[in-house]
Amino acid sequence: MGEFLTTGAPEMMQNAGLMNDQLGIVYALLGVALATLLAGIGSAIGVGMGGRAAAGVLTEKPELFAKVLILQLLPGTQGIYGLLVAFVALGKIGVLGGEAPDAKTGLLYLAACLPIAFVGLMSAIHQGKTSVASIGLLAKNPKTFGKAMLLPAMVETYAILALLVSILTVSNL
Repeated sequence: MGEFLTTGAPEMMQNAGLMNDQLGIVYALLGVALATLLAGIGSAIGVGMGGRAAAGVLTEKPELFAKVLILQLLPGTQGIYGLLVAFVALGKIGVLGGEAPDAKTGLLYLAACLPIAFVGLMSAIHQGKTSVASIGLLAKNPKTFGKAMLLPAMVETYAILALLVSILTVSNL
C-alpha cells in the first residue's frame, strides 16, 4: 500500500505543475474575455438607449438624422477600447504572439484588463443615458448640437483613463 502512494506521487506532482503552467493562460484569457465582454455589453446597452431616443426624435424631425446618429454612437467606443486591450493582451500571452504566462503573470494580465472591463461597462451605460438626454436637447433646439455632444463626451473621459491604465499595464507585463 505504501509503495502505491509513493510511486504515484511524482506523476501527480508533474501533472500539478502542468496544470499550474496552464493556469497562467487561463487567467490571462479570463482578463481578455472580461475586457471584451463587459465593455462590449456596456456599449451595446448605451448605443441601444441612444438608438431608441434617436428613433423617437426622427419620427418628428428626420433632418436631424446625422446629429442624433453621432450622439447614439458615442457609447460604442468603450466596446472598441475593450477590444483594443484584448488584442494587446492576446499579442503578449502567446495567442497572437509572445509567450504563455505563468500563473502569477496570468493573474497580472487579468488585473490589468479589469479597469477597462468595469469602467467600460459603467461609463458606456452612463454615456448612453447622457446621450439620450442630449438627443432630447437636440430635438428641442437643433442649434445646441455642440453643447449636446459635449455632455456625453465628458463621460468618455473616464473610459479613456481606464483604457490608458489597462494598455500601459498590459504593455509592461
